[in-house]
Amino acid sequence: MLLPLSRALSQLTDPALFGVVWRSVLFSALFFAVILAGTIGALHHFIAAGGILAWALDALGSIAASVLAMWLFLPVAATIGTLYFERIARAVERRFYPELPAARSAPLLDQLCAGAAVGFRVLGLNVLALLLTLFLPGIGLPIGWAVASWAMGRGLFVAVAMRRIGRADAEALYRNVRPVALFQGSAMAAAAYFPLLNLLIPVVGTAAMVHVLDLALSSETEAPRVGGSRNFLD
Repeated sequence: MLLPLSRALSQLTDPALFGVVWRSVLFSALFFAVILAGTIGALHHFIAAGGILAWALDALGSIAASVLAMWLFLPVAATIGTLYFERIARAVERRFYPELPAARSAPLLDQLCAGAAVGFRVLGLNVLALLLTLFLPGIGLPIGWAVASWAMGRGLFVAVAMRRIGRADAEALYRNVRPVALFQGSAMAAAAYFPLLNLLIPVVGTAAMVHVLDLALSSETEAPRVGGSRNFLD
């Protein structure tokens, strides 16, 4: 359970991964600033009343804008990570799995769709959890974490696996390592609630899933599936 995450964290000083980290930090911070400034600016523009009522509405709106930007951060970070899947995966394989053959990626369109699906899935589920937080206080936060854990775990694994195998095989392989993949996803979802730490999600999450994929492919090599189906690496 802990090995993929610990290996991913141990490689953060690798120049290839560090370059992705500062890019992710820059893009995520810019997104956060734009969303926050734009939302607060819109509130200032539309609240025309004067006096204490306008001040209260402005303050509440600013707090709501900040919360919204934080909730949007995870899906945006996940989407940013999809732009660097290949660079991160190559760096991890170069250090830990140099014996692996060159990746035979799935069609580019499938990879882009899988990557975008990660961000949009987390976005939709987090919006749902945000609504639950507003209408059912006390359970929205854990629900948001749970659904983000599932979305990050499944989505990142499938997207990374599609570097080497097709979508159908990637989804089948996910079922074999679901607990390990979901554990990595839960760690990424938890990190999303901590400023600065959440900026590492795209790099650490992707790198961890490369290790989970190696675990899954190794298990398939050692114990082929029932029914004589082909090995995923064939």
